Amino acid sequence: QVQLVESGGGLVLPGGSLRLSCVVSGIIFYRYDLEWHRQPPGKERELVARITTDPSTTYADSVKGRFIISRDNAKNTVYLQMNSLKPEDTALYYCKIFPLNYWGKGTLVTVSS
Repeated sequence: QVQLVESGGGLVLPGGSLRLSCVVSGIIFYRYDLEWHRQPPGKERELVARITTDPSTTYADSVKGRFIISRDNAKNTVYLQMNSLKPEDTALYYCKIFPLNYWGKGTLVTVSS
C-alpha cells in the first residue's frame, strides 16, 4: 500500500521560511521522481518542484531561487525548503510520486502578517 505523509506546514510571516517533509512508503523510493504541488485557495493545483532519481531538480518560475527540493533515499523522504515566503505562497502543499498517481493529504502553509 502506497502512502505519502506530508508535514511541516504552518503559519509564517512574509519573508520567513518553512521546511516541508513527505515520508513515502510502499514503493522502491529511489527508483522514482518526486514532486511537490500546491493548491492555493480557490485556484487550481500547480506543480512547484520536481526532483529526479539522478537527482536533478526543476522549479516553477514563481518559486525559482526561493524553494529547494531535496530527497533522502535512506529515509524515503522528500523535502521542500521554502525561503523568502510571500502571501501568494499560501496553499495546501502535496507531494506526489512521478509518474504514478499517488498523493498525500497535504500540509497547509499560510503566509500572513
